[in-house]
Amino acid sequence: MTSTSGPGFSLMMENIGLGVMLETPCVVANVQRAGPSTGLPTLVAQGDMMQARWGSHGHYEIIALVPDSPQEMFDLTVLAFNLSEQYRVPVLLMADEAVGHMSEKVVISEINSKELVSRPRPKVAPDKYLPYDSKKGLVTPMALAGEGYRFHVTGLTHDDRGYPTMTAAAQDKLIRRLVDKIRLNIKDIIRYEEVKVDDAEVVVVSYGISARIGRYAVQKAREEGIKAGLLRLITVWPFADDRIRKLASKAKAFIVPEINYGQIVREVERCVAGQAKVRLVPHMGGGVHLPETVLEAIREEAR
Repeated sequence: MTSTSGPGFSLMMENIGLGVMLETPCVVANVQRAGPSTGLPTLVAQGDMMQARWGSHGHYEIIALVPDSPQEMFDLTVLAFNLSEQYRVPVLLMADEAVGHMSEKVVISEINSKELVSRPRPKVAPDKYLPYDSKKGLVTPMALAGEGYRFHVTGLTHDDRGYPTMTAAAQDKLIRRLVDKIRLNIKDIIRYEEVKVDDAEVVVVSYGISARIGRYAVQKAREEGIKAGLLRLITVWPFADDRIRKLASKAKAFIVPEINYGQIVREVERCVAGQAKVRLVPHMGGGVHLPETVLEAIREEAR
């Protein structure tokens, strides 16, 4: 499933919540452009990052990946389908217009069938099958249509059979499992790239096309003798809390360039928790940051 950002993607978000509740493996690609509303239909922005996490109502966990190149558009799509199958959850591919329209070499390597993940399948007879059997673990077996297994599908709070159960106890049991199957596997889900962060006093935290600008700014800062580094978020949801907390114990400042007026910077601030300064370098969309803008922010925080 694909979508550009804007009203169409907003309407899709209720179905993301339904997919979470039904535990339906699916992948949604969102190529973000400037809004609100129709905004700049063909020009870049990164304004849907919080919508990806909290766009549907209720409490849940989601997986969202952010490519920074056409190569990663391909590679992360394969990963997105694998994660979706593995955890029975919708996975969002949060590209931006600049990456979505970029022309670069893409190596499409042969995919070994052993590298592809298939959703857990039931090992019991059809009359013994419970589609949401919590005793089978956090990720329950999922029968395929046409195999003779019967199950009830509903967006309502439901029991192990899938039948609506309108009680607080049923809600507590179900939501804890839906959340825990992601939270308790964060170490296997989260991915990021680091560039010269080990001794960095100023860390640029970014994603997508903004991370490419940030990488160049970090390189130029290093040439000037500034101890700068880059943490490129590949998995934005769930967030890399532990890694940023660890970096905050030794860095003096974090720079967050993003093509919005401040979204992921709020997560960085939460994780840093006052241990270091956090500075947003915003861009309202329709273009990307000038490298000099990010570089100047690095210089100022390194002083």
